[in-house]
Amino acid sequence: MTQDLDTLLTALYVKIDDELKGPRWTGRPPVLTDSELVCVAVAQSLLGFTSEAHWLRYARKHLTGLFPYLPQQSGYNKRLRAALGLI
Repeated sequence: MTQDLDTLLTALYVKIDDELKGPRWTGRPPVLTDSELVCVAVAQSLLGFTSEAHWLRYARKHLTGLFPYLPQQSGYNKRLRAALGLI
């Protein structure tokens, strides 16, 4: 299952990255790009996690190969709200 999930998330990331039009930020770029953030949020929804805390705990344990950096819960929530238009 892990290999299937990795393949799905890789394909999802490529599709999202192709659809997004360049960086939204000015200044120093964030460690987690907008494409990665949207991919992580879609994966959370696809896997049925309703709690951000549970999702981030799961992602840190199982998805570190795909997403080496994941923000803390408050940072994740803040970035998601700021990127609502992208999702």
